[in-house]
Amino acid sequence: MKQSIGKFERLYPNPVVLVSCSDGKNDNIITLAWVGTVCSNPPLISISIRLSRYSHALISSSKEFVINIPDEKMAEACDFCGTHSGRNVDKFEKSNLTKEKPFIIKTPLIKECQISIECRVKDIIHLGTHDMFIGEVVSVDAEKEIIYSDGDIDYDKVNTLTYLMGKYLKNNPV
Repeated sequence: MKQSIGKFERLYPNPVVLVSCSDGKNDNIITLAWVGTVCSNPPLISISIRLSRYSHALISSSKEFVINIPDEKMAEACDFCGTHSGRNVDKFEKSNLTKEKPFIIKTPLIKECQISIECRVKDIIHLGTHDMFIGEVVSVDAEKEIIYSDGDIDYDKVNTLTYLMGKYLKNNPV
């Protein structure tokens, strides 16, 4: 029998992503697990960020961001980028991640991530503690070895991570 335990967000597990952002002078990375697809045509993805976060200011300024999909080998970098502020540290340098030139926008991709999704901000919705940035996908960039012949991504070749109440979990294909 179920019982009510209150009201709070408990939709777990969530996908882990590394969002790169820039204001044209300063580049940063924020680890997020609050991300989701919101529309297929046009392709839209949402990310939710606390108003106090450094990345919030960068994305608000540039109106663009990149969703980089890390694999299981990047859990330590994900944890670092999620627990340190870009106001105080260069997360690219300290987490040994490499900036890669994007195809469409100006914000750098993360080279170590096999998949990067370039987005332009279409809308910002103030929700309370977080703002939801709705990003229109302008380019999906993937390593050649994980692309099917039809141009889609073979996610069986990418060991992605999920986040579950303070823990990073591997998503091994079944």
